[in-house]
Amino acid sequence: MDFETLIPVIRRLALEAGDKIMEIYNSDDFEVKAKSDDSPVTEADEAADALISAGLVQAFPEVLLVTEEQADSHRERAETFLIVDPLDGTKEFINRRGDFTVNIAYVENGVPTRGVVYAPAKERMFYTLADGSAVEEAGPFAKDVIGTTAPIRVSDPDNAALLVVASKSHRDQATDDYIGKYAVADMKSAGSSLKFCLIATGEADIYPRVGRTMEWDTAAGHAVLQGAGGKVVRFDDHTPLTYGKDGYANPFFIAYSPTVELKEA
Repeated sequence: MDFETLIPVIRRLALEAGDKIMEIYNSDDFEVKAKSDDSPVTEADEAADALISAGLVQAFPEVLLVTEEQADSHRERAETFLIVDPLDGTKEFINRRGDFTVNIAYVENGVPTRGVVYAPAKERMFYTLADGSAVEEAGPFAKDVIGTTAPIRVSDPDNAALLVVASKSHRDQATDDYIGKYAVADMKSAGSSLKFCLIATGEADIYPRVGRTMEWDTAAGHAVLQGAGGKVVRFDDHTPLTYGKDGYANPFFIAYSPTVELKEA
């Protein structure tokens, strides 16, 4: 893969998908359907998926594409592939809370090494450069011209006063029990893959996820966090979270700045 080509393409597609999503988000009403697993899907999910998929297939026809909204794409397996969640945080979108993102990532040998996370309602965009390092770009965003970018880096946290971020829509007692093992100075909730990006920028130190996620939910945020010096490990044994798993389902995991002293599950 030529990363000098990849990054501008996934950045542009994320922005174009964001425009389509916001057009629907700002409309008076939109249809919400239920998928086979009872999770919600909207016309914004489907429109963004169609746009991104067409763009990626045209630009990288030889690379396997896995997307949340195309069940047929979940049947193929590979070590290296593109993976897309066209609208991560659909519940946030439906409730007009703004914490939703467009996620596009490239996975190499089971590791997400490049990616973009765009939060159109928040007007924040994070991505990896061709060399794998992570940046945040300041808006307004032009499709074909990269604007002002700033390198992002994880915090060097105080383990006696940690900044924790947790899911806004999927918080449960198991999550709270695990967070209770740490000395927490501040606690915030965020939707979608923004949680990874908050750690990548140093706005949070640790994000434990004790709940169901899929690889398309996490790959782009994982790539950005890794590019900023962060890590994502399995919750049970603290080994690295890998991709290309059967069914593209994730185990529970922890995303964090490496100097956080992880507690056992």
